[in-house]
Formats: sequence, C-alpha cells, structure tokens
Amino acid sequence: MQDASDQVSAGIMFRRGVSSCLKYLEAVPWTEEEEEKLRSLFTRFKFDEATSRDMLARLHSQQSTDTLQNLARHLVSSITTCSDANARNELKSLVKGLLCKSSVYEKEQPDINKEDFYAVCQSCMSVLHNLFEEASDAIPHERMTKKEMGKPLIARISKQVDNINFLLEILLDRQMAEEFVDLWVNQGNLLKLHERASPMVRYELSRVSAILFIAMGTRKLHCCSEARSGLLQAWFGPMLLDFGWLQRCRKGLDMKALEEAMGQTLLTLPLKQQYVLFMEWFRCFSRNGSECPNLSKAFQIWWRRSFLRGSETHAVESR
Repeated sequence: MQDASDQVSAGIMFRRGVSSCLKYLEAVPWTEEEEEKLRSLFTRFKFDEATSRDMLARLHSQQSTDTLQNLARHLVSSITTCSDANARNELKSLVKGLLCKSSVYEKEQPDINKEDFYAVCQSCMSVLHNLFEEASDAIPHERMTKKEMGKPLIARISKQVDNINFLLEILLDRQMAEEFVDLWVNQGNLLKLHERASPMVRYELSRVSAILFIAMGTRKLHCCSEARSGLLQAWFGPMLLDFGWLQRCRKGLDMKALEEAMGQTLLTLPLKQQYVLFMEWFRCFSRNGSECPNLSKAFQIWWRRSFLRGSETHAVESR
C-alpha cells in the first residue's frame, strides 16, 4: 500500500515538475535549437490543455494561407510607399530574404499571390509614368501637391524604379517574371516620355531593362521569342542612349554582366532581327565608344553564324 502511495506521489510530483518546466519555458525567449526540441516534444507527448495551450500558441500560427498571402501583399505595398530611404532599404532586404525561394523559412510560408505582386507593380508603373510626365513638363505645376513638389524629381523617380526592381527581383526568384516582360514592353507612353526627358533622369528606366536583360542573358528568365523580340525592339535603343549614365550611376548594377547579358539575349533572336539590332549597336559604338555597351563578342558570334557557317552550308549543298 505504501508503494502505491509513493508511486502516486511521484506521479503528482512529476506532473508538477513538468508543468513548472513548461511554465518557465513559456515565459522566456527560445533559441532556434530549443524551439525545434519543443516542436519535437509536443509531437511525441500529450500534455493537459492548460499546460500546453500557451506553448502551442507560440509554436503554431493559427493564420490561414490566405491571411499570410495578404500579409505578403501588405508588406511589399508598404515598402513601396515608405518615405524613409534607410528604412525602405532595410525592409526590402528583410522581406526579400523572407520571400525568396532559398529562404530558410521557405517550408513555413505559402506561395505568394502573383496577381497581388503585379497589382503593386502596376501601381508603381503608374506613379513612374506621372513622374516622367512631370519631368517633361506634361503636368502643370498647379496640379502637383505640396508633398510632391517638396522632394527632388530625380529622387522620386529613382525611388519608384527601386520599388519596381525590388518587386521584379522577387518575381524572378519565384519564376513569375514572364508577364513582367510583356508589361514592360507595352509601356509605350513611357518610351515616348523617355525620348523627351533629360538624360539625367531617363536612364532610370534602363535600370529596369538592365535587370531583365541580365535575367534573360543568364538563363534565369525564360520567355518566348515574341517577348524577347519585343523587349529588345522597345528598350535596346534607350539602353544604348543611357549606357553612359548607367556607368556613372550604377546603383549596384554590374556593367560587365549587363554587357555580356545584352549580347547573349540579342543572340537568342532570329538572325535577321539580330542584324538590325547589331547594326544599330555598331553605329552607336562607332560614335560613342565607351559610352555605349561593348557587344563585340556577341557581334563576332552573329557574324560567324550569319556568314561563315552559312557559306559552309551553301558549299556543302552545292557539292
């Protein structure tokens, strides 16, 4: 009888000890190692609800996938409207790290909603269009708010381009950027405003094109021939004009990588289309030298494919 009483007492003391330990753990911060041990513990053992409720609330989110997707949209939207440059850069780095597919948190997060991200892209494009209208004096000053007039135009344009490239990099990482190419190709009004804008602001548009060229040239963005052709026909000329300014205001852009990627992307087009664009580059490079991208390596490849190998094929067919 005494043995049974001791066992009951030991059992009560054990439960109290476990409860005390859990209460302590719930009240203190956890290391990642401790968190994993607790997750494993709660999958292997059952505790009474009162003991485990608060612990489980810290270990498992009750939010639905839809709520988490809305949160991702809210975060990126908030970043694009953030007014403090330092805070915006810090938050971009934070959110990009959380949302990228190589993130250590990938298993814990849902897929992002592509439509949400493209809606934010469209909003940034609209703001950028208005800023270039302002840059070309298409917007009367009386229509501008005091807040808009309080910041330099160059800074406001650069901010929107940074926002667009931030969103584009996430879309590229998630392999969702094909539609962005079509979106950028169809910015006909921006292309017209680019022609009228000062070189010191218009080059900002080529920063977006540069990200696309690099992604295509390094095989990170896979688009159909029509999309690649449309991108080069629309934005290759502006890139030639803006290259000198991009070299002076790199803002993290790898110019050697851009030159290589432009050539590689151009070489993915049909040879007849390559001919037109390479001739445009040749004329620009002969006039401007280092102010123009050096596509000599790609030009040599095009020449060999167009003429030398063509001659060999013709000779074989003649024989």
